[in-house]
Amino acid sequence: MNAPHGSTRVFARGSWAEASRIADVLRKETVGGVLLLVGTVVALVWANSPWAASYEALRDTRVGPASLHLDLTLGTWAADGLLAVFFFVAGLELKREFVAGDLRDPRRAALPVAAAVGGMVAPAVLYTLLNLGGDGALRGWAIPTATDIAFALAVLAVISTHLPSALRTFLLTLAVVDDLLAITIIAVFYTTSLAAGWLALALVPLAVFGFLVQKRIRSWWLLLPLAALTWVFVHESGVHATVAGVLLAFTVPVVRSEAAGGPGAGPGMAEHFEHRFRPLSAGVAVPLFAFFAAGVTVGGLSGLVESLGDRVALGIVVGLVAGKVLGIVGASWLVTRFTRAEFADELGWPDLVGVALLGGIGFTVSLLIGELAFGAGSERDDHVKVGVLVGTLLSALLATVVLRLRNRRYRRIEELETLDADSDGIPDVFQRGTVRDEADHDPDWRGAPPPGRTAGGSADG
Repeated sequence: MNAPHGSTRVFARGSWAEASRIADVLRKETVGGVLLLVGTVVALVWANSPWAASYEALRDTRVGPASLHLDLTLGTWAADGLLAVFFFVAGLELKREFVAGDLRDPRRAALPVAAAVGGMVAPAVLYTLLNLGGDGALRGWAIPTATDIAFALAVLAVISTHLPSALRTFLLTLAVVDDLLAITIIAVFYTTSLAAGWLALALVPLAVFGFLVQKRIRSWWLLLPLAALTWVFVHESGVHATVAGVLLAFTVPVVRSEAAGGPGAGPGMAEHFEHRFRPLSAGVAVPLFAFFAAGVTVGGLSGLVESLGDRVALGIVVGLVAGKVLGIVGASWLVTRFTRAEFADELGWPDLVGVALLGGIGFTVSLLIGELAFGAGSERDDHVKVGVLVGTLLSALLATVVLRLRNRRYRRIEELETLDADSDGIPDVFQRGTVRDEADHDPDWRGAPPPGRTAGGSADG
């Protein structure tokens, strides 16, 4: 059934070009997620082995010029330096989504943005309620707010589910917006001291970098030194250095200039940089950060129980597992309830719950905020790591159960999407009707009615 006049289908199928691009992004992120898992497992095994001292010695090894205050440990270089690459790619993806992607329409962007905000507010509230008191635990309120897209997509790869492309786009966009909000929280709430002079100085190489990329200059020998200077000056300012990655990304143009042939002439600068840096981010930066950040000595079952006895760890687990679902699903319900937005006919609330559970897979940014909140290597930071790992594991297991139950339905949708592809290589459903239009002719179709509609297609209320 078609949407009423003036309403907007949220989670509706986007363009074929956008669906293909998202699929390509997800394939790359999935590989990175597997490497992240490997790095995490190696760190945990090493940190809980008889050779744990060698792991700590490696993590705490200092390298870099002391004269520039850059004699940092390898663990700090991973958190401050490598994650700047991660946030550069995330910033490019976010800008591209809202400038040239299917989410450039504010009505379609409203749901994932609202869901991302809800998915950060609810975990923070639950964590705060569980940690009211004067022992300093409230400083970690932002730890369970972030979603790790690489880890979430790695779980999807293991599940091997036929998740509809619209929900995959939603998950990717939600996680990118989530990361942007998280880095904003880091800049605002976890900057202990601010050197305004260094921050102002960072604007100089940033402006030159922005000028060059706006002129479509791609020379690495010009851009990389400017990016490095921006990072150094932001690092010296007291603001977390990963903010530099986001700022640099926002200067990169998305759409090709008219002189270069316009939007239809091929990939723009943002897509070019994504292509170059995403493998470095997903395959090197994030796995190495996980390797240096996840190595916590648990101390067996008794140590695990002791760590979870700290309300900081408990608040993180509750925030990731319950808070993410409440926030994402609740915000989505509010958007569909009080606006003209409606779910596409082939989707229902169980689909959203499954994605919301994936949103509870927090790792990279959660561990980073934990270090900033309580200090790297502190006892409470170790409890943070346990809480993040346990919350992530529980969210992943619950998401697996929900999405596997929906797997047959997803597979059927995917089969319908690929029916009768023409010689142009674009499935017909991207050129005519909806999946439900095709499914109406299938007697075996057993899709649940979308939110706000009955099985007969009438709207509630």
